[in-house]
Amino acid sequence: MFRTLRSDIACILERDPAARGTLEVLFCYPGLHAIYIHKLARWLWLRRLYWLGRFTSHVGRFLTGIEIHPCARIGSCVFIDHGMGVVIGETAEVGDGCTIYQGVTLGGTSLYRGTKRHPTLAAGVVVGAGAKVLGGFTVGEGARVGSNAVVVKEVPAGATVVGIPGRIVEDQGAKSERFNAYAVVLEHDDPYAKAIQQLVEHSQELERTLASGLSNKTVVTCCIPKVLCPTKSVGFRVYLTALIRY
Repeated sequence: MFRTLRSDIACILERDPAARGTLEVLFCYPGLHAIYIHKLARWLWLRRLYWLGRFTSHVGRFLTGIEIHPCARIGSCVFIDHGMGVVIGETAEVGDGCTIYQGVTLGGTSLYRGTKRHPTLAAGVVVGAGAKVLGGFTVGEGARVGSNAVVVKEVPAGATVVGIPGRIVEDQGAKSERFNAYAVVLEHDDPYAKAIQQLVEHSQELERTLASGLSNKTVVTCCIPKVLCPTKSVGFRVYLTALIRY
């Protein structure tokens, strides 16, 4: 037990630059306290002391602000940073070396008892503050979930997911060997914003092509009254007219 405690403290010192020493981590980190209260609650749960296990979990929630169901499986060297508002459901599994920030929910979307309702985090997963991982799927090894993302389907190993609903912005091939606090991805654009920008550029290029290809712009654009097409873009009105004539 003491060997496990030392390794858990060491992983916190490694991942949190604000941690200044062993005693500070031991007495002032609620994430560490919540995990060891959960160990006791799970020990009781596995011995069919269900009420006592749930009550122990409830006490841990009151003391730390972190709710972990006694049936949930938590691996070694799991770091719950800050921790307030973290919820880990009954059938959730958290692999070795995972990092979970405040406000994270590992929740279920099914109401059927006895089924896998909550997600599984493979080893080394980082889940940013406020993220919601909902459903009985697996988040692959080394994956990262950005802050406030809502993930409702499986995430490949090494991928980075952001947004609502969650979408992949970095795959395993582009991932470098580094720890990203809060699963922040530097120098990567939102793929939706990038696609919209490409559509805008394509539309502008099409307007220029149509405007230059039609010699009598005045006659053509008059076919579309300004009342029906209030835009000031002549090229866009030309484009609409061409579509109608076609």
